[in-house]
Amino acid sequence: MSTNRREFIRAAAVAGGAIGLGLKPGEVSAAPAGRAPASRDVPGAPRKIRLLILGGTGFIGPHQVRYAVERGHDVTIFNRGSHPGMFPGVEELTGDRDKNELGALKGRTWDAVIDNSASGARAPEWVRDAATLLHDSVGQYLFISTRSVYRDLSKVPATVDAPVYTPDTTPNWTPARPRPYGLAKAEAEKEARKVYGDRTTIIRPGLIVGPGDDTDRFTYWPVRIERGGEILAPGDPENDRIQVIDVRDLCDWAVRLCEAHTFGTFMGVGPLNGRSMAEFLYGIAAVTSAPLTWTWVPREFVVQQGLNPYRELPVWQPAVGRNAGFARFDLSREVAAGLTFRTLAETSRATLEFHHSRPAERQAKLGNAVTAEKEAEVLRAWHAAGRGD
Repeated sequence: MSTNRREFIRAAAVAGGAIGLGLKPGEVSAAPAGRAPASRDVPGAPRKIRLLILGGTGFIGPHQVRYAVERGHDVTIFNRGSHPGMFPGVEELTGDRDKNELGALKGRTWDAVIDNSASGARAPEWVRDAATLLHDSVGQYLFISTRSVYRDLSKVPATVDAPVYTPDTTPNWTPARPRPYGLAKAEAEKEARKVYGDRTTIIRPGLIVGPGDDTDRFTYWPVRIERGGEILAPGDPENDRIQVIDVRDLCDWAVRLCEAHTFGTFMGVGPLNGRSMAEFLYGIAAVTSAPLTWTWVPREFVVQQGLNPYRELPVWQPAVGRNAGFARFDLSREVAAGLTFRTLAETSRATLEFHHSRPAERQAKLGNAVTAEKEAEVLRAWHAAGRGD
């Protein structure tokens, strides 16, 4: 890719709003369709509901609880009770889903339940037990699933109706082994629908990012870019695409789906038309001031050097083969159902603020990403091979 072309893409990312506001200097505009307004003010809900949240104290749950309370709802959380008093004024019920200890939920009624905590190999059993107990006392069951349920995303654009894993189509799996993550979530979805039928809402988020995320999968990029210097930018800058979801966009939307009694299956990724890898990286860079240079390294060389896409180089999933549609989802159904998207700038800034609030030793050790030493090693190998501009 030529330097001139690369600079053009970078300028387009900045001018086109990848840095955040999506406006020309001095311009004021209403938020475009599918984009959350910049204001932090949370308007009251059109109607008050009684909301039960299974989980509530992990990564995504607190965002749901806070937003629901701000909207004026009566909120109850149910979990093992390891973080008591986290939300003053919010009712807390204690139990252990792994042991089917759900007694605290009996004899109660709510308008809707959001199930965040059914993950891991036993997710189908957790959903089956909770949904069965709540069937006659809760009107809507909203289950937070995952993009990982899909076994084939080769079609472009991808849609929420792409084929998902089943016990028969999951490679190298037998009932004698724990279910892998994607299959467990797919089977949990089936259990929710089996009990709740057309009163079920499924959201399949992709990578959930933003403040509070301790996995560092998205955090790696703002932190790495803030550090500056020569940055390994992997893959095809224009054709490799990115669709993630800010945790606040996901959680706010889940609450609104319960308010509106919206049922069905939806993706939880964004933005509406996705971003190229170049727009993604240059957009994050626009909220930092560190001097830096980019070195784009093709997928084949990156893999040859022992770096795995989406693991050591997080977020990035090359658009090839069965993953061609991984970050090219048609989100018209989701936007019609009220999904909105914060700007990349807002997500990046909030992520950096969260990162810098962590203890120094935690800031110094990012997980789930390439080390600085390995990145430098790959860049040296790339230059030694006489590659690049």
